[in-house]
Amino acid sequence: QLQLVESGGGSVQPGGSLRLSCVTSGFSLDYYAIGWFRQAPGKEREGVLCISGAGESTNYADSVKGRFTISKDNAKNTVYLQMNSLKPEDTAVYYCAEAKFCSVFRGDFITWGQGTQVTVSS
Repeated sequence: QLQLVESGGGSVQPGGSLRLSCVTSGFSLDYYAIGWFRQAPGKEREGVLCISGAGESTNYADSVKGRFTISKDNAKNTVYLQMNSLKPEDTAVYYCAEAKFCSVFRGDFITWGQGTQVTVSS
């Protein structure tokens, strides 16, 4: 059974940093892509970053370029989302999900985690 569990969310002031973790089980990160998505109140879920089985990253959101990075540790079955220079507009529930590749279509991501809340506020 494929499972993904996010952690690392919390409250932070503008300009601060957080690192989210997505711990996976039931499959190998060598062969699956993991995407990070976020959903702010009243808005649609949007893609943030994705990392392929080969370790290549895909950026889905121009708003996070230069601030967020994605990485993974296959031995720990964990994908990370490092978020720096956080802004109030980054406030959202952040989700990770698995797919065969870093698709631009959210429907290609099959199994999702439960999400972790990130709040950026002074």
